Amino acid sequence: MNAIVFGGSGFLGSYVADELIEAGHQVTVFDKNESRYLQAGQTMVVGDILNPESVRSAIQGHDVVYNFAGLADLNASIDDPVRTLNLNVFGNLNLLQAAKEANVKRFVYASTVYVFSSKGSYYGISKRTSEQVIEEFCPHNDIDFTIVRYGSVYGKRADRQNRIYRILRQALESKKIVFEGNGEEEREYIHVQDAAKLSVEILGDEFKNQRIILTGVERFKYSQLLELVKEMLEGKVEIEYLNEDYQGHYTLTPYSYKPKTGRKVICNPYIDFGQGLLDTLSEIHEDIGRDAHQ
Repeated sequence: MNAIVFGGSGFLGSYVADELIEAGHQVTVFDKNESRYLQAGQTMVVGDILNPESVRSAIQGHDVVYNFAGLADLNASIDDPVRTLNLNVFGNLNLLQAAKEANVKRFVYASTVYVFSSKGSYYGISKRTSEQVIEEFCPHNDIDFTIVRYGSVYGKRADRQNRIYRILRQALESKKIVFEGNGEEEREYIHVQDAAKLSVEILGDEFKNQRIILTGVERFKYSQLLELVKEMLEGKVEIEYLNEDYQGHYTLTPYSYKPKTGRKVICNPYIDFGQGLLDTLSEIHEDIGRDAHQ
């Protein structure tokens, strides 16, 4: 199949583009920035999802659309609701309209477990709204959809929008991690390679018009995560808890709002959290060294 990945230069989108190539699909990457990870067999299109003409031209000839584009930083959404809703709702609507005109067979939307939560600020609102738009739009226009609700994804290629990346970078640069909460907050982490692999497997017919939950099988408190990082760095990291309410984020569970039910899919085998964390730490260390010599 011919697949186009919007937001394919970014963290998770670039891995999905790679997995699509691995699975034998033809892949177009659409993003506002040229991808640093472009592989042989991938075609790059630089464009803006808020430009309908650019989107319409790019989607022509594709069977599958993945939408990872938009604003993915919950903290940034608190300060900029207009940009958040423009990119995540109206940008997605541009993709849907173009998919209709191009007779796309499957529309895959990257959502979040925050759709289950009363937390999440404008980021969660934008994702929940886009899910509802997809559920209304696709059946009326003969497009099959799959909504994928991602949990806490981590790994290489992440940037400062990713919380684990920020924690690891702070540990390496400052030898100190300042954590807003009290460390009792819990997350189910999934390595980006596992998430990408499953994001391609859901093209199977059994996932048509389904809502899928992709989180990890390993549940950690932040206090455990921070101690793990400290141990990996031979104890040379100070940890400070501010015991503040981390605005917009859930503590133990996102489940305080009830959207349509989703099926949870897990990767088996999966990448161990400790190994994945160490691998990510190594890449950030290399990035810091490279930045220092520029």
